[in-house]
Order: sequence, then C-alpha cells, then structure tokens
Amino acid sequence: MRYEYKYFVPTEKLDTLRHLILPFVDLDKYAVDREHNHYTVRSIYFDSPRLEFYDEKVEGIAHRKKVRLRGYDIGQNESTVFMEIKRKYEMPILKNRAPMTFAGAKALLSGQAPIERVIQNSGKFPDAQDNARRFLYQINKRNLRPVVCVIYDREPYLSKTDPTIRITFDKNLRSTPYPRVDQLYTEENLRHCLSNQFILEVKFNDYYPAWMKPIISTLGLKWTSASKYVISMDAQGLGYQTRRSQVISRGNMFKTQYGVGSPVIRKGQKIPTEHLDPLHPGDDRIPKKMKRVIR
Repeated sequence: MRYEYKYFVPTEKLDTLRHLILPFVDLDKYAVDREHNHYTVRSIYFDSPRLEFYDEKVEGIAHRKKVRLRGYDIGQNESTVFMEIKRKYEMPILKNRAPMTFAGAKALLSGQAPIERVIQNSGKFPDAQDNARRFLYQINKRNLRPVVCVIYDREPYLSKTDPTIRITFDKNLRSTPYPRVDQLYTEENLRHCLSNQFILEVKFNDYYPAWMKPIISTLGLKWTSASKYVISMDAQGLGYQTRRSQVISRGNMFKTQYGVGSPVIRKGQKIPTEHLDPLHPGDDRIPKKMKRVIR
C-alpha cells in the first residue's frame, strides 16, 4: 500500500525546496543526465458521460478511482505505456498497472487484438494481463471515454535511506481536451493549468519521512488535495459547471481508428468480474487486506 501527500508550492520556492531536500535524497535514475533533471508524464484520463470519477474526487468520496493510459516523454508505436487504475481507500492508495507498447494499447482499445497477444506477464508485473482486464472491465461497464490528456514535467528524487520514499516536483502542468487514444504524445490545443505554482508530492509505504516535516514547515506549505485530473478538467472548463452533454456529443471522436469503441471483450474471453475487480460488485466493498489499515 502507498500513501501520498501533496502540496502546492510557489515557483519562486523551487530552488530553496531543492536545496533543503538534497541532503536526504538522490535524483531518480530516470531523470539523471536529462535536461532540467525531469521527464515528461502524459496521461489520458477516462470518465463516464456523467463524469463520475471527477465528481467522486470533487465531492470527497473516500473510496474512489481514476482510470488512465499513461506514457512518458515523446513516444512512438514501440514506446511503453501503462493501462492504470489508481484506487484510493481514504488514505491508502492501490495501483493496478499493465505495461504494453503504444501500438498494443491502441489495438486493445480498438478491439483489434486480444490481451494475450499484446501483454505478457513478467517478474516485475506478474498480474499485467489481469490488470489489463480490470482496466477494460471499467471501460466497458461504465462506458468510459477519454476526456482530458494531462501533461507535466516531473523532477523525481528517492530517499538515500529508504528507496520506498519518493519526492517529486510536478511542474508545468498542462492539458488538452477530448483526446483520442492515438493523441497521447501530441500537444495540440494545450492549456496551462497552474500559474506560478507546481505540485510537490511525498510518497511512502510506511512512515512519512521525519526529515521532510521541518522542510514543509520552513516553507509554510499546507497539505491539500491536488488532483491534476480535476485541476486540468477545471482549467479546460470541463468540470462541474460544464454541460455534461459535451462529453457525449463528442462521440464522433471515439469512432476513429484508435478511439474507444466497444471492442475489448472478445467472444469466448471470460472476465470473472468479482476476481478482476474486487470492488465490484460492488465497487464500494473494501478488500479484506486493506480493512485493518482503514479502521
């Protein structure tokens, strides 16, 4: 299980924050030798026509999820992307990930290939195929559609004493509305979503790092909700005040070659829903192994 604490940080405090944490952390290997010590994260978020996942976050529902397709930097058909479901149970976070090529993700979501042809289980991802089935179950059950592509530059650090502690600076948050799946790596119609701020994330498995507490206090930062999905939806005008019919009226974009059709569950392909999605039926049940953490 994973925990995340998020903070909005004024951009003018970036150098000070970096200076304060450097005695305790090393730059993540994925950012070493990169310009500005960061890489780019790209996520297409899926939601229902009623924007249920958006509403769950805005309304503070304790048990909620996000469904997204994630890639990094500038991609091609053979670049690795991840189908992800990020679940939150009050504080703990659980993430289901399935890696595949970008071409494989497009084939899966357009119904042109079965899971077994696109994804192989591995030592690092032993449940990759089942996680892909969980993802496709959500797409089909809830009639999910891509509503926004969220893009930002991540400067990542790992604790020198505990590699499960991860500190990230998520900068230059921007987004594009109503993307097609094949537009994961494009940056057309961009809108910048945070002015003169970035998001600090502190991630850990067991204990909040003690050395981080005085740094947070020194900079006068406050722990807060900082959903990049919600921020991007609001910046694009797609959130609470938006006519939800816009999500439905854009239906033509899902009928393109790489849109989300009705595809993914093939004849003879069994998906045991209770096994693959332990929260449904129903989505409100808490997995047994997490009950003791939540109490």
